Amino acid sequence: MTSVSNQPKFSLPPGRLGLPAIGESIAYLRDPEGFIAKRQQQHGNIFKTHLFGRPTIALIGADAARFLFSNDGQKLEMTNTPNFEILLGAKSIGVQTGIAHQVLRRQLFQAFQPRALENYAVTMEEMTHRYLQKWEQMGTLTWYEELKKYTLDIACRLFVGVSTAANESLEKVYEDWSEGLLTIPVRFPLSKFARAVRAREELLERFDRLIDGRQQHPSNQQDVLSILLVAKDEEGNALSRADIKDNVLGMLIAGHETLTSALTSLCLLLAQHPKVLETVRAEQAQLGFPTQLTQATLKQMTYLEQVLKEVLRIVPPVVRSGSRKVLESCEFGGYLIPQGWDVYYQIPETHQDRQIYTHPERFDPERFSSERSEDKQKVFSHIPFGGGIRECLGKEFARLEMKLFAALLVRDYTWELLPGQNLERVVLPFSRPRDGLKVKFSRR
Repeated sequence: MTSVSNQPKFSLPPGRLGLPAIGESIAYLRDPEGFIAKRQQQHGNIFKTHLFGRPTIALIGADAARFLFSNDGQKLEMTNTPNFEILLGAKSIGVQTGIAHQVLRRQLFQAFQPRALENYAVTMEEMTHRYLQKWEQMGTLTWYEELKKYTLDIACRLFVGVSTAANESLEKVYEDWSEGLLTIPVRFPLSKFARAVRAREELLERFDRLIDGRQQHPSNQQDVLSILLVAKDEEGNALSRADIKDNVLGMLIAGHETLTSALTSLCLLLAQHPKVLETVRAEQAQLGFPTQLTQATLKQMTYLEQVLKEVLRIVPPVVRSGSRKVLESCEFGGYLIPQGWDVYYQIPETHQDRQIYTHPERFDPERFSSERSEDKQKVFSHIPFGGGIRECLGKEFARLEMKLFAALLVRDYTWELLPGQNLERVVLPFSRPRDGLKVKFSRR
């Protein structure tokens, strides 16, 4: 990236800004994928638009991602919608910037180090067995809704030590909160946003009671809350109670919604590609179906790892990355990136780059084999977890849960898609089949 102060004058990228105030927001919300695809075809991998009240430049491709990640926190700065700032909270890492963000990230990362993940895996395995047995008893199910319960239950158990399966009211409060993240941020009686604000307050009150309990009766419980209560930065400073509450709340959405989307896509794609499913099962048999899925045993599942990478490539849970505000005018791709505008990068289109991926429309886990390694041709060509200083904090947690779930699923169970359902993808707020993936589920 080049500063434009001493450079020839650059022009804005092609594109249009649409109507006053609302720009092209309505067209984007109506069909996000079609909106991007049409403009990429017209203008290429960089174009201007106007979304959600902000003049915006959309960036596509590995080079664009590298531009954004390498300048994040310098000439670009994270920006959020009013919904996210209010509902996540001022102390959330999602709204922190600069040095404060870096210090907080190092403290929070203590909850996702290898030793912590090893402990989480034990609970994940036990809960996965329980849900698989539950689905076997149900026989037919809408898997997306069931996976939402599964991932939320695991997140609540491992983050705050509470089971949503035993506390359905907590699940309802959480749903009210999460539904407000992508709605109009206006508070009037009975509005989704007003309900979401009330739900946030109730969740924080529950966290307060949990923190009081941990402090009054210390235990050996190893969940995220316990780890953060004793986490220190380099100078020995602990996290404040507000820091902990806001960030545990943010982790719930990150460790639940995106994982639900990814696991639903995994189940759908394996059902649609039986040869891939059989190869995954053959690898499990070759490894001898290890009874305890430790980090070491999971690491041996190289073909399953390829499958999971391909799922995240072809159907990334997040369609549009977080926006960045341009702090200093600069240049990318021969175009002006003006101060005061927003920029964001597109994950799905980056994953469909034909110069990187052979037949990118195909579901082909072998593209990630050691022989082909298509994603290694260019840095940031595979970015389901983002990158740079804002790469997903719980990336290894998500990869662990996906891999453990997939291994236990394919060993003992089989499923088939029920006829007559709509598998068209809905991409906002998170990617999922329109009818929620209806299946017949049984033991092999």
